[in-house]
Amino acid sequence: VVLVHGSASYVRTWDGLAPLLSTRFRVIRYSRRHHWPNDAPTPDAGYSMARHLDDLLTLMDRLELPATHLVGHSYGAFLSLLAAIRRPDRVASLVLAEPPVVPLLVGYPPQPGRLLSLLFSRPRTHLALLRFVATGLAPASAAARRGDDRAAMTRFGRAVLGPARFAALSDDRREQIERNFFAAEFLDPAAMSPLSAAEVVAVRVPTRFVSGARSPAIFRHLTARLLELIPESDEVVIEGATHDMPESHPAAFDAAVVGFLGRAATDG
Repeated sequence: VVLVHGSASYVRTWDGLAPLLSTRFRVIRYSRRHHWPNDAPTPDAGYSMARHLDDLLTLMDRLELPATHLVGHSYGAFLSLLAAIRRPDRVASLVLAEPPVVPLLVGYPPQPGRLLSLLFSRPRTHLALLRFVATGLAPASAAARRGDDRAAMTRFGRAVLGPARFAALSDDRREQIERNFFAAEFLDPAAMSPLSAAEVVAVRVPTRFVSGARSPAIFRHLTARLLELIPESDEVVIEGATHDMPESHPAAFDAAVVGFLGRAATDG
């Protein structure tokens, strides 16, 4: 099992899950490029999803891993999905916690024509996306452009987690976010990779989605579209949880992952 963390986080995301899985699996967890304790990106380094994907695939190659179960959260879930698309022979199953696959719906950066098409084909998804952009992505990007990283982190964190959950973060969790929040992720057009429905339909491994019942609506709509496209997939919704469910609701999240991987390994 390879565990792939999301944005504004690092390897400690998996402190609770990794020991549970290690009783049955060889477990690999790592901090992605730029994330602590790796060097933070320099101002001109950018934040490329393609580079993070290559890092993940190179890690699997260097360790000579057989077909592997990938567990990813948020940005790490998007990376895990891309790994299954790029190297289907190397991925045995997927657990994806709210992958932000906005490019699947409207491209990245969002294309006006596809946004208009989404309005007519999926109006509720269109509204959820506009709300998320207006409350989170746009103000965070504006703050990042003027060099105010703390404001960018606060605006995006409140939009993703909800104001109450963001305000209630522990000092340790807030320090983790501050240490691993990079404005380059909002400024680099390569921070998200293209993704098409045809690529997702080709994913033929058992896939579980894990969602927070109180997460922003856009994540529910994105997951719903992925469930339509991936033939062998299901979803577990964690009541009371927002987007940071691996840390806010670890018992329920870990149970959803461990139960699924136990069955996937047996079936495989």
